[in-house]
Amino acid sequence: MVHLDFLTFNAFQEHCHIVWDESKSCAVVDPGNCSDAEFVELISIIKRQGLKPSCIMLTHGHFDHVLGVASLAGHFGNLPVYMHPDDKKTLENNIHFCRNFNVPLPEPFETTDIKEGDVIHVGGLTFEVIETPGHTPGGVCYLERQEKVLFSGDTLFAGAIGRTDHPGGDYDRIMESIFTKLLHLEGDIKVIPGHGPTTDIATERMTNPFLMPFNEPYEE
Repeated sequence: MVHLDFLTFNAFQEHCHIVWDESKSCAVVDPGNCSDAEFVELISIIKRQGLKPSCIMLTHGHFDHVLGVASLAGHFGNLPVYMHPDDKKTLENNIHFCRNFNVPLPEPFETTDIKEGDVIHVGGLTFEVIETPGHTPGGVCYLERQEKVLFSGDTLFAGAIGRTDHPGGDYDRIMESIFTKLLHLEGDIKVIPGHGPTTDIATERMTNPFLMPFNEPYEE
């Protein structure tokens, strides 16, 4: 059985998720903590639940999703940090974002490359890597098919899609990613985005205004 908890970090209200099963092995998805207080809050949840982090899973490399990676990975003995290699350029571009938004630059960290179809084991949980470029060149989602949980990062939101006006963004690619990779998943799969409320695939298929071609009525 899957267990979830999350914290909302930094000025951009980014959701950092902690996911685990009965084994107490856990993954931390997109740790965006950017202050000592936020770091303490994250560690306290991990300790309170008696969890043992096994890895960090990044949906993409934007600064608001990676601000706490170095501190968290180091605290637990250099945890592997999974990220698609196409987002290494996104990490480099964070210097421009951080200057513009007056936020600290993420500390450097090592990443382990992932690609479409890779599987990440967290205790008894199995996360499939789904490449969903568009918001960033190396954006991915993580699907636990049996537990019907999808970490969608900034690709798909409740009633919205990820913005594509930042460097490396591509509207056509994000639409292709969503239509070909996500909307054909089972409708009851829970979608857990990097910002905002959770949703499910069926709801987004039927009601997401940014996906209107999918919502067009049948011709009579």
